[in-house]
Amino acid sequence: MQEPTSSAADRRSFIKALGAASALSTITIPHVHAQQGEANTLQVALVGCGGRGTGAAANALRVKNADTKLVAMADVFEEKLSNSFTGLTNDMHETPDKVKVTPDQKFIGFDAYKKAMDTLKPNDIVILATPLAFRWVHYAYAIERGLNVFMEKPVTADGPTSKRMLELAKKADERGIKSGVGLMVRHCRGRQELHKRIMDGEIGEIIAMRAYRMHGPVGSAFSNPKPPEKLEVMYQIERFHSFLWASGGLFNDFYIHQIDETCWMKNGWPIKAHAVGGRHFRGDAVDQNFDSYSVEYTFEDGSKLFFDGRTMAGCRNDFSSFAHASKGSAVISESGHSPGMVRTFKGQNKNRRDVVWAYPQPEASPYQLEWDDLVDAIINNKPYNEVPRGVQASLVSSMGRMAAHTGQEITYEQILECPHEFAPHVADMTDSGPAPVMPDANGKYPVPNPGVNTEFEYEFKKA
Repeated sequence: MQEPTSSAADRRSFIKALGAASALSTITIPHVHAQQGEANTLQVALVGCGGRGTGAAANALRVKNADTKLVAMADVFEEKLSNSFTGLTNDMHETPDKVKVTPDQKFIGFDAYKKAMDTLKPNDIVILATPLAFRWVHYAYAIERGLNVFMEKPVTADGPTSKRMLELAKKADERGIKSGVGLMVRHCRGRQELHKRIMDGEIGEIIAMRAYRMHGPVGSAFSNPKPPEKLEVMYQIERFHSFLWASGGLFNDFYIHQIDETCWMKNGWPIKAHAVGGRHFRGDAVDQNFDSYSVEYTFEDGSKLFFDGRTMAGCRNDFSSFAHASKGSAVISESGHSPGMVRTFKGQNKNRRDVVWAYPQPEASPYQLEWDDLVDAIINNKPYNEVPRGVQASLVSSMGRMAAHTGQEITYEQILECPHEFAPHVADMTDSGPAPVMPDANGKYPVPNPGVNTEFEYEFKKA
């Protein structure tokens, strides 16, 4: 087995990026006031033109508190960029000046992120929505360029990149850069009021929480063997939910929201996790994911979060989160991320007669609210950095994932200090490889074997 280690080349790239950011730290980032006019327009570049990146760009262009304009796009797939551009153009047909991406401002390739960011001026905004392995590389360059950042979740999948992102977040703060992370539930006004009520003691001390995300296969979580004409690296990026290096697997990418929202209501992070999981009825699937996970998270005071996830067709669907406390209970999520439909109860049953409080309907979209809040911080120069919290949520997700994949109890310190970096050469990645994981002779990728591979999440060989 290859010993997982951080690549020396990547460490050098990271140190170089930090040095560049430090050298520029004395440059003043201009303060943009909330007034109209070209000089006060916040230009936006989109790096990663998939579904969430396109959605984030649309939200960026719909803010009411500043004039925003999309001026550059970048991806490694020309088709994704083209589809995203067409979708945004159609979406903004009533305000066509919002999408001003000329052909020479559409960039394809592994260095496209630099070209897109180079079109912006300091204090503009870059959206980082590629698979998460590239997040620290792109964030470092954004800091070097003095750009505000919105990045999609999760932000990390392993300990080494988590430490890297925390260091970069400090550099961003030193430069006054505003950094948003796409854990949009934190911006839901109903959840914010629920959190306040819980902190004020409305339902007493939280003893246990439950969260469920159960549905059929979505995204690229399950993958069939790679077509022979596709390059290995490009196939793995295209099917990023299938690979731990690219997304943290379906566990991190799908489940982080509910893990984050429940921990928020507890006002703390779990200190350890143990879990079970498995693969069923998978046929020719070659991805690295389990299709069912059950995790027991333990907080410092002994209270629990029980998380159950299942990605399986034909089974009961559930997408909800609940808190149980000494004086009552609460609905944190009723059916997906939005609307939250949050409520508190004087008992442990979800009984209409026991409702203490319910957030009025309809609710504003948290996907839009997170952008309104980020832009408000930019134009009014308020401190704003969600990256440390995004890293913590990513680490707690990875802690549960690793517990299931290894069959061991995993602590927060263990996942943070685990030396296994899933994609140690990502800063130098090209379409010709090498890919972070390679298939065997049958085209299958290494999968977790709980109780067999107990130190790291899977066995892997040199490319």
